[in-house]
Order: sequence, then structure tokens, then C-alpha cells
Amino acid sequence: MSSRGSEGPEDVDAAFAEIVAGLERDFGGRWPEPAELDEERPSRPAARDAGEPTGMPVPEPPADDDDHYVPPEPPPFPRLRAGAVVALVLFAIGALLLVAPGAVGIAPRVATPLALISLSCGIGWLVLRMRTGPPPDSGPDDGAQL
Repeated sequence: MSSRGSEGPEDVDAAFAEIVAGLERDFGGRWPEPAELDEERPSRPAARDAGEPTGMPVPEPPADDDDHYVPPEPPPFPRLRAGAVVALVLFAIGALLLVAPGAVGIAPRVATPLALISLSCGIGWLVLRMRTGPPPDSGPDDGAQL
């Protein structure tokens, strides 16, 4: 049972047949070959070879190599605070306990939970130290800040 809603065309088959009849009328009952379609289109100028002159002036490269941009020196890395150093030490201890627990002299069965605790504490320490407000040197005219 086929029910058609009032939203679409009432007779899709009739509309399609009308479109096909219009195409057959335009092309005499056969589909055009690609060459025939190209004949109907206006011709475009052929692409030129790279060596063929185009008639347009070619810009000359700059003669002086001393006129190039030299970026300024990057700013130095910020100094690590004590909290960041503690988090990095916790990460290093956790990684060492996971990768080579025998180097410390602890059994892997004990080292794995200790490593996971150390890594979790390092992540938690960094998350707790994140700033939640604007920087201390910001003013009321800094615009929107995310």
C-alpha cells in the first residue's frame, strides 16, 4: 500500500516523463556525445606551455639578498616554579616504576599501583595549580577572554 503525502509532487512519474520528453525533444531522441557538447560550448583559449611567452611582464627576483626579513629572537623559556617541578618529579617516578620497577628494587606487583598513584598525583597537582581567573596584569579593557 503506497500512500503519498501532500508535501511532495502529486505524480512523480508524470513529472519525470515530462523531463525526459523535453530532453529527447532537444536532442532528437538520443543522448549527445561529449564531442557534440564541446561544439556547442564557446571555445576557450588553449593552455600555454611554460616556455611560451605570454606577453605579460615577468617580475624580477630581488637582486639584494640582504633585504630579507630576520625575525626577532624568541623570548626565553619561563622559569619553572616549585609546583611544576614537583609534578615533573611525580611523572618521572611514575614512569620509572612502570617501565623498570626492577631498577628501583621493587616487585612489579607493588610498583604498578605506586606508579599509577604517582602519575595521578602529578596530573592532579598540575590541575589544581591551573589559574581560574584572568592574569594579574589584565585590566577592564582587555575585551572578551575565554
